[in-house]
Amino acid sequence: MGRVINISSPGKRRNQQRRTIAEILRHLMLKRELDPEAKDMAATLVFALRGIAETIEESTVAWEKRNYFLKADRFRRRWEWATVHAERLHKLVVADRWEQLPQELAMLAPYFADIRVLKLTRPASTWQSNYLLLRRERQS
Repeated sequence: MGRVINISSPGKRRNQQRRTIAEILRHLMLKRELDPEAKDMAATLVFALRGIAETIEESTVAWEKRNYFLKADRFRRRWEWATVHAERLHKLVVADRWEQLPQELAMLAPYFADIRVLKLTRPASTWQSNYLLLRRERQS
């Protein structure tokens, strides 16, 4: 029997989420007004940041099983910003405080400065209807 290789590792999923966020930030920088697409993009940022936070827990659980507690703690601290920004953006989006969005995006942008976006590869379907999903999540 051969080795089982997981092609969807937490690190790979985290990098995909980071790329998605970097592209959405780029799209939002080019927008001149707040339209339904921008709201969908902002909601997608919340989902992507939550996705990053989930991958952090997956990685640290594996390390803690091997008694690498310090490494796991350092890793959590290094990525704790994802959860913080996801919560802040979530509150902003569901409360329709759109005037605060540019400031929040400016605080988020430095975490993605290392990702060069030369070509936008994410289709619009990536963020379509996510604003409604986020609003429904709040109601349930």
